[in-house]
Amino acid sequence: MIRSNPADQIPFLTTQSVSFADRVAQAGYHPLKPAKDIRILQLNVGKWCNQACRHCHVDASPIRTETMPESVARQCMELAASIPSIDTVDLTGGAPEGHAVFQYLVTESKRLGKKVIDRCNLTILSEPGFEWVSPFLADHEVEIVASLPHFSQSRTDQQRGLGVFDRSVTGLKRLNELGYGRSPKHPLYLVYNPTGLFLAGNQGELEREYKTELKRRFDIEFTGLYALNNLPVSRFLDSLVRAGKLEDYMEVLTTNFNPGTIDGLMCRHQISVGYDGSVYDCDFNQMLELKVAITPTVFDFDPDLFTQRTIMTYDHCYGCTAGAGSSCGGSIQ
Repeated sequence: MIRSNPADQIPFLTTQSVSFADRVAQAGYHPLKPAKDIRILQLNVGKWCNQACRHCHVDASPIRTETMPESVARQCMELAASIPSIDTVDLTGGAPEGHAVFQYLVTESKRLGKKVIDRCNLTILSEPGFEWVSPFLADHEVEIVASLPHFSQSRTDQQRGLGVFDRSVTGLKRLNELGYGRSPKHPLYLVYNPTGLFLAGNQGELEREYKTELKRRFDIEFTGLYALNNLPVSRFLDSLVRAGKLEDYMEVLTTNFNPGTIDGLMCRHQISVGYDGSVYDCDFNQMLELKVAITPTVFDFDPDLFTQRTIMTYDHCYGCTAGAGSSCGGSIQ
């Protein structure tokens, strides 16, 4: 399969007549550089997950064993402490709560005065042995960003697996009971991403629709919704290639290229760190093993070199600039 080797994916991401780098250059960004202030430290703590979703760009699953060692976690916290402009530590995976360093990263980040985001898959909250997760997150006032591809059971289970929707509803109700989505101290954001070959659509309209339907059907409340485009990386790329749909999807992305999103691209405002301490432009480049060569790990990280680098791009990056744009914080415009 293509996804088994990141190097095998690159040839499929260099086929456009106008590359992403050239398209960005035509918009006046040549080369693509980071912003001066780095606000977010995003840590991918490992690839173990209790789920194995069809669209997962991490290729995470219950059989993956890659996890962040304590030495890397401690170095990441030194990095967070040494860069005052970093106001947010964003924890992702896999299922980040299933990794040994998760509680340390949360408590230490909070001690440093940082906002902490947990990218939660919701089903982990009802997984045997993980009953501690919900109250731990609430006690530490961790912001939760949770994937829920749709408010209908069929569309969510189609993408994330049979039974995931019911367990997600159970998890959301538990979070509501703890104040999530109902108290400013406990923000709860949901993540929508399309289940077909189309862009995410209007984020505000989707949020209103989600709020109406989840309240009506399950009495569930949440703070806001992030609408994300699917990027052609890993499992999603593999499924596009096998279905003969890659060219069609890339046409959707390139036709809807929006130069107004470039200023807000997440690669320009964050440091992305892999479970082994390697440094990347973003989580997608991380899965393609496109390391930041000029300052490759958290152990030799140089913030000046990092903000002077040229961001590495291939045609998967069209996914972040299509339509209203797409980032870990939802639409860019």
